[in-house]
Amino acid sequence: MHKAGFVNIVGNPNVGKSTLMNQLVGERISIATFKAQTTRHRIMGIVNTDDMQIVFSDTPGVLKPNYKMQEMMLAFSESALADADVLLYVTDVIENPEKNMEFLEKVKKMQIPVLLLINKIDQSDPKKLGDIVEKWHSLLPNAEILPISAKNKFGTDMLLKRIKELLPESPAFFDKEQLTDKPARFFVSEIIREKILLYYDKEIPYSVEVRVERFKEDEKRIHINAVIYVERDSQKGIIIGHQGIALKKVNTESRKALEKFFDKKIFLETFVKVDKDWRSSQRELDAFGYNPE
Repeated sequence: MHKAGFVNIVGNPNVGKSTLMNQLVGERISIATFKAQTTRHRIMGIVNTDDMQIVFSDTPGVLKPNYKMQEMMLAFSESALADADVLLYVTDVIENPEKNMEFLEKVKKMQIPVLLLINKIDQSDPKKLGDIVEKWHSLLPNAEILPISAKNKFGTDMLLKRIKELLPESPAFFDKEQLTDKPARFFVSEIIREKILLYYDKEIPYSVEVRVERFKEDEKRIHINAVIYVERDSQKGIIIGHQGIALKKVNTESRKALEKFFDKKIFLETFVKVDKDWRSSQRELDAFGYNPE
């Protein structure tokens, strides 16, 4: 008997979805930072054994869109409700359970198994956790509630065991050697964007997108040219920094992370260009891969 299925991870921003995904897959598939709205796409991570294949999907945090890119991000999250065999709804001990009730109502109506994961329980106490569980039980009465700490790997083994039990019988959907559905270029752009999220403040990281224009690989090394797009000339100056110091730091840290990711020597060149209002242009968003279809 072989089991296989799609296990989709949804929830509000900054509750630990990407950290959980990486723990379950056992590889660093999604970028995970302390900042909200880190994940912008729907990213698959695949776990394979001889008798099982779990296709996890990490999705952007659910939010009320303020511009076109956020509309696309919400569409990625909502698409995860349509094709899941098991849904993981991630919350934590901090957020208001009634946040984004419109999305929660859609989850409530689902006919598939829903596992409600209360993350970051290391930041709570038994009394508070009991109150949170009670509140969530009233909001999603059919969901199975599991307290976890993704960062500390508490409860993740039990969660994986439960997912295995719930998976339907099915042949594998992907090759057993495959780890994700995304190409190498995608992870290059995500790793560079992660460094920008970590090193710049305020609006800058959210106005940035990265496109890989050259990815040439041989047996020992990879040559990469990447363009960092911003919306304003002033943002371009901030990204580059005085005498190019800020961009050099991003380039150096990105190269180190890429060498670890690909296990090869990396030659990385980064450039900064202005693309005004790319976050509101459907044509530009399509070009950057914001298409839930």
